[in-house]
Amino acid sequence: MRVGKVLRETNETKINLQINLDGSGKNSIDTGIGFFNHMLNLFAAHGRFDLEIACNGDLEVDGHHSVEDIGIALGTAIKNALGDKRGINRYGTFFLPMDESLALVSLDISGRPFLVFDAGELAPMVGNFDTELTEEFLRALAFNAGITLHVKILYGKNTHHKIEAIFKALGHALRIAVSYDEKNSGIPSTKGIL
Repeated sequence: MRVGKVLRETNETKINLQINLDGSGKNSIDTGIGFFNHMLNLFAAHGRFDLEIACNGDLEVDGHHSVEDIGIALGTAIKNALGDKRGINRYGTFFLPMDESLALVSLDISGRPFLVFDAGELAPMVGNFDTELTEEFLRALAFNAGITLHVKILYGKNTHHKIEAIFKALGHALRIAVSYDEKNSGIPSTKGIL
């Protein structure tokens, strides 16, 4: 089992996180932000990752520190779980429809972190979640996991649907990328390292 664990404590957040990349989608998630809990639940379920997150953050300020720091912790845990990345597919791309919205997530577990994010116009808030934190979470995840990540909403109107499509597509794309390639048990790079 490829499992990554992170305990991250700062003056702003305390996070205990564990991910099993070879799980079944079981999860226990408490970020203190209801909509964000829901999105991470969808990510885990669609990626079939077992995910445990407990975050005690300074939500009296706002959700920024909690959301970004969970991205940092999750990215770090994914990187740790993958080890030398031997035998993985490396790349994953997924289109996901959510009612009127269509999301594309494409990623490369390259060791070269980058984020391209284009979700179009979003309503400022969904429940108690500041929607601009979607990009902050994805950037923290990509940069700490060592992933090149492209996220685009091709079209859509409802902000809840757009963000939900992104998190579901992220789960699917990452599951494809971390799955084993039956034809290549080596490092999936001509450089010999990722």
